[in-house]
Amino acid sequence: MNNQDLLPLRHTTSHVLAQAVKHLFPDAKLAIGPAIENGFYYDFDTEHRFTDEDLSLIEKEMKKIVKQNLKLERSEIPRQQAIDLFKDEPYKLELIDAIPEDQTISTYQQGDFIDLCAGPHVESTGLIKAFKLQKIAGAYWRGDEHNKMLQRIYGTAFNTREELDQYLQMLRDAEKYDHRKLGRDMLIFSLSDEAPGEPFFLPNGMIVLNELLKYWREVHQQAGYLEVRTPIILKRHLWETSGHWDHYSQGMYALKVDDEDYAIKPMNCPGGILAFKELLRYGQFTHQDAIRLGEIGLVHRAERSGQLHGLMRVREFTQDDAHIFCTLDNLKSEIDGVIKLMEKVYSRLNLNYELELSTRPENSIGDDSVWQAAETALQDVLDSTNRPFKVNPGDGAFYGPKIDVHIKDSLGRRWQCGTVQLDFNLPERFDVKMPDGSRAVMLHRVIFGSIERFIGILLEHFKGRLPFWLAPQQVRILPVTGDFIDAAKKFSEEFSIINVRVAIDARNETIGKKVRQATLEKVSHVIVFGEKESNSEDISVRYLDGSTEVFNKKDYIKRVSELINQRL
Repeated sequence: MNNQDLLPLRHTTSHVLAQAVKHLFPDAKLAIGPAIENGFYYDFDTEHRFTDEDLSLIEKEMKKIVKQNLKLERSEIPRQQAIDLFKDEPYKLELIDAIPEDQTISTYQQGDFIDLCAGPHVESTGLIKAFKLQKIAGAYWRGDEHNKMLQRIYGTAFNTREELDQYLQMLRDAEKYDHRKLGRDMLIFSLSDEAPGEPFFLPNGMIVLNELLKYWREVHQQAGYLEVRTPIILKRHLWETSGHWDHYSQGMYALKVDDEDYAIKPMNCPGGILAFKELLRYGQFTHQDAIRLGEIGLVHRAERSGQLHGLMRVREFTQDDAHIFCTLDNLKSEIDGVIKLMEKVYSRLNLNYELELSTRPENSIGDDSVWQAAETALQDVLDSTNRPFKVNPGDGAFYGPKIDVHIKDSLGRRWQCGTVQLDFNLPERFDVKMPDGSRAVMLHRVIFGSIERFIGILLEHFKGRLPFWLAPQQVRILPVTGDFIDAAKKFSEEFSIINVRVAIDARNETIGKKVRQATLEKVSHVIVFGEKESNSEDISVRYLDGSTEVFNKKDYIKRVSELINQRL
């Protein structure tokens, strides 16, 4: 069962939460309590400050309500009756006031509790078999920092206790392998109060970043992409032409240069269009039906401070962007080519993925007929791949529908990374034509997405044990005593020919402490070097899972060379 199927159950559990809170804290005012992807929450306005001890009391009261097996009864009521019913609930009154006059006002009641709600719900509270309240957080009413801060209680619910236990174990694992902790232990990146949302990549992090980009450039060159770089700061009128200023200005940083309005780019597409037109002006691509321009582009987005989270949600990040300009005739083959390229990259990193078609959002530009043609084209490509996919209505970009690619990590979580966005609108706005003069169709696409975020995902997916080719330090040699340092150095020199990242821990510490440090820093291979290793051709290699393997020295050099060359 997927999370979408669990929404009615979780929505009902949020109502049980609110009912329990009203029983225990009658003065609490109710705000909203929706089901969300991994559970539910409810927002409350009360002078009482909820604690973890309160969560235990609330859970106990919720279990009583569940045991009563109260039926959920839906009613449609006139506006004035709704106002009278919720006269002591100011947040509900505000919601009622926002409901259009011609729209139905519905409520759901269970026992002594009634809530303003459109549903859906399960039939009775007795169908709630397994739930858990998880944490307390602050939340501004309606997400507006100018409004009052409310108290939000998060929880989750599943059909069975086994499913709940599995989910809670996944959360414990996620906390244990949090990329922020791994990033510190492995010296990958750091965060500073002097630059909120702008991570500092340390030398080990730069190794991971550069190895990913090296691989990215190789596969894109093989796939016929040309790399460009476009400016970070561009004039406001460009963003007005693209539509970003009207549809995305709240997420952009603006500034003045020589009394003219500029913006720091939140995405690369307008610059990519200008680069394409410039190349076209100089007579490039005269016989090509598709031109693929890739860009490792640094972008900035005005995220709120409360939303920042390690590498996962930042204000400054790098997109592995590309813009493909093609004709209608080869549109489907280009989209299919992008999906195959994503498949190649994700499989190299042992990542499973799922496809999702996201259609026209409310806040969009372009004619209905153009959107219909674009959505049909994407649907046809997905149908032809014979890969399963689902439709996500209303989640497309403002300029076109898209295929989103969700990868699934080792902890069972889904992350949206790659995307292919079909765009008829920006080529029209910028008068973009193909070399033969025909109107261009444009594809926006990324594979990693935010490279910073992708590294965070990889750290958690591999629990810090990155594949050998990505590991910041691949081999660490531990001399047993100072007497064996020279022999260890001589052996390490054999790695230089094949560019292995190797280091010698010559500190005057015990072997046990050196091994623990190497394990903490997630060094792929550890070799203890003593008299036996100095005087024979055999070595014992310790892996991150604690297992060991004996190699002939020359065979080991050959093995690590294969790991690097084959990116294993």
